[in-house]
Amino acid sequence: MIEVYIDGASAGDPGPSGAGVFIKGNGNLIRHAFPLSEMSNHQAEFHACIRGLDICRDHQFSIISIRSDSKVVVDAIEKEYVKNPTFRPLLLTILTNINNHFEHVFIKWIPKKSNKEADLLAKRAIQLSLDKLSD
Repeated sequence: MIEVYIDGASAGDPGPSGAGVFIKGNGNLIRHAFPLSEMSNHQAEFHACIRGLDICRDHQFSIISIRSDSKVVVDAIEKEYVKNPTFRPLLLTILTNINNHFEHVFIKWIPKKSNKEADLLAKRAIQLSLDKLSD
């Protein structure tokens, strides 16, 4: 099974943001740091999940386990519902991607200390966002 570790981060709330995705399994080690626009930390967490699913779809992984330290994202995906209207289109994108491209997708909340690789990638992505702003 493919393990997909995701994390979003924001330098401010809202602020320049980034998404980190670390994927391992079946001999794969994939790392991506995605600079994002200005947004909240929670929005960045949803974007990290979307980016992780996109990578898995592109690699044609069919059974994946998403690991996140964001209770908001994990709960939203498990319940297929989110109260905050800002997150609804992001959740819809995630659920549509899951339903259309994967055989099985599991989601699991993990403590922050177990998500260090994705966290470092998200922070690197913020720095890339900040570097673009200063250019």
